[in-house]
Amino acid sequence: MEIIKTPLEGLLIIKPDVFEDERGYFFESYNQGKFLAHGIDVTFMQDNESKSKRGVLRGLHFQNPPFAQGKLVRVMRGSVLDVAVDIRKESPTYGKWSSIVLSGQNKWMYWIPTGFAHGFLTLEDDTIFFYKCTNIYNKESEGAIRWNDPDLNIDWGINDPVVSPKDEIAPLFRGFESRF
Repeated sequence: MEIIKTPLEGLLIIKPDVFEDERGYFFESYNQGKFLAHGIDVTFMQDNESKSKRGVLRGLHFQNPPFAQGKLVRVMRGSVLDVAVDIRKESPTYGKWSSIVLSGQNKWMYWIPTGFAHGFLTLEDDTIFFYKCTNIYNKESEGAIRWNDPDLNIDWGINDPVVSPKDEIAPLFRGFESRF
């Protein structure tokens, strides 16, 4: 398992060792000992999965304390452009974002610690997105930032994604007051 640091502190790309042969493939998508060796000391409490058609954008979402969530995300089928935005007030990269293409083919994962807003754009039909969370979902703690916020200026590579009504009217970053 290769773990790669990104320019945003704590945000990591995880490339598992994939063993393939004529039968198919095998890989560890999570190994507590290996994560601990790289400083990721977390307990996962909830797993989520979504299926989306091409062009669906979900995000930018987060959960405020005390229900803040770290997320280990991956794509089981299809592909996504996955985006994480640093919303930690004291971070030198506050308001900066990083993105990566995750796919069922590359089997890469993204470790998104608490203090990040997260979203993804599906690049293929029938994309299955899976993530492990370090806390349970709590409706009163959910938060969002508008996906097409002009101050964040995220390059999604699309102008008219399929977005939920709630995500379409999420608050802008300029007026956002982080609780992280």
